[in-house]
Amino acid sequence: MRPDEWRAKGTTVKLPEWKVFALEEGARRGADVLLLHGFPTSSWDFAKLVPLLSGRRRVVTFDFMGFGFSEKPAEFGYTLFEQADVALAVAKALGVERAHVVAHDMGTSVATELLARREQGLSPLEIESLTLMNGSVHMELVSLTVGQRILKSPLGPLFARVSNARSFAVQIRRILAKPVADEELAAMWELLAREDGALRLPAIIDYTRQRVRHARRWIGALERLDLPAMVAWGKKDPVAVYSIAERLAREIPNARFETWEDLGHYPQVEDPEAVARTLESFFTEVDARALAKRSRRA
Repeated sequence: MRPDEWRAKGTTVKLPEWKVFALEEGARRGADVLLLHGFPTSSWDFAKLVPLLSGRRRVVTFDFMGFGFSEKPAEFGYTLFEQADVALAVAKALGVERAHVVAHDMGTSVATELLARREQGLSPLEIESLTLMNGSVHMELVSLTVGQRILKSPLGPLFARVSNARSFAVQIRRILAKPVADEELAAMWELLAREDGALRLPAIIDYTRQRVRHARRWIGALERLDLPAMVAWGKKDPVAVYSIAERLAREIPNARFETWEDLGHYPQVEDPEAVARTLESFFTEVDARALAKRSRRA
């Protein structure tokens, strides 16, 4: 699927000041699936996964501010707190009341902020379950790419300005374990670069520092989590390394732990069928537990 086809399937959600691209597919059957993408790409990372999941439930995804087809204003803050606001605004606009939240990369940190708000009674979204995939939640364990380190440095704005499709593809290939077609990498770059998106990367990547500053808020929410949760990881990820997954699986109470032995940082791009099978198995398990619980109450 080409990015323009992806865009044609979606819609525009109007926030008070900005516009966000969102997409929904499938009929509502109980809890929806809400997919949160990562840095520096977009919801298009899930283009092959969405059809595999939408046969049994409605799937909703969107581009965070600064990504993909959403607006990329220089004056936006791009904090994880603001991106969590965006996630909740999209959910409200599309009528998502209950959801299996599936988060990848940067999206995992947005998800932990949603959990922190839920814990405080401040989230209107009822989270049915949580799945974390290849996200650098524990920054002390992360192995940043060269490009990420430069973006965080004083040279970040210059590096962002001279970045191009070729250099981007080289960096992405280094964090994949399975080959991805040149056309897919070109599409990722196209979505990143549109409307000066590359110039926003130095501001957006500050989310990695926020993970450190607010670690206790977000890790604490995971440690106290009382929801069904799954940690699902591409084991060959050289950035969000496997030791992060192992720690998360220990920290989150009763978390299910799944590993894709031959996948890297982008499991949903490298092998969407394997990811869909793992997710659907988990959702089915969660739904069965919820049904049994409701039956006992009745």
